Amino acid sequence: MLEIPESLTLAKQINQKLRGRKIVDVEAAHTKHSFAWYTGEPDFYEKVMKNSVIGESSGIGSMLEISLGKYSFVVGDGTNLRYFQPDEKLPERYQTRLTLDDGSSLVCTVQMYGSMFLIKPEEYDNPYYLAAKEKPLPGTEDFDYEYFRELKKEISGTMSAKAFLATQQRIPGLGNGVLQDILLKAGLHPRKKIGTLTESRWKQLYETVTGTLAQMTERGGRDTERDLYGEKGKYAVMLSKRTVGEPCPYCGNIIQKASYLGGTVYFCPSCQEL
Repeated sequence: MLEIPESLTLAKQINQKLRGRKIVDVEAAHTKHSFAWYTGEPDFYEKVMKNSVIGESSGIGSMLEISLGKYSFVVGDGTNLRYFQPDEKLPERYQTRLTLDDGSSLVCTVQMYGSMFLIKPEEYDNPYYLAAKEKPLPGTEDFDYEYFRELKKEISGTMSAKAFLATQQRIPGLGNGVLQDILLKAGLHPRKKIGTLTESRWKQLYETVTGTLAQMTERGGRDTERDLYGEKGKYAVMLSKRTVGEPCPYCGNIIQKASYLGGTVYFCPSCQEL
């Protein structure tokens, strides 16, 4: 699933490989999928995108935005974007295909759910998109410690660490996936009440958020996700469904899982303070 490290990695790869390439053919809704979401009818994509040139790409939270002049192609969380060389065979099932002027292709596939919107940025009023565009990204100059502290003033003291970090688009693109390692490194249980943290612990959490996301991004994303070329990221995730029942990398106690706030959380009962 697209979160901050993956959207930034994809944007970087597209800028390096595909910026300036012309789109010569477009196909939307190739394979029917009940939870693949588009803007308007399939022929709208061909009408707008054909003969356009790929401009700057940006990772915005859990979305990837590819500029095409007046329009942007916005790939959302849940959509896999892959690059295929001119001589590579395309998958039989996919949702959207962009064929470029050298015969290569960008292909979007959706498994559970995913969006592929074609929008005019100045007119698009989706709240998730607006939040991702307007709020500073961890690791940028505007996401400093003072900004992080201000986020605390907006919430109830009884809110949990997971609810604070990964809900309500407080930090767009910080989702349940990257959350797990952040909380392990910060020594906080997902249910930990955020209002009980001392100033020093609050600063530690800020440094863990920015430091962990920087590591994930520098290594091309998490090894549970794939990049533009189908390669796994190089950041080895410590907490995920595949590490349940394994020893904690810090203390050796067994990693556990639980259902919480609409998703699964993974944690070390010894290292993560509740």
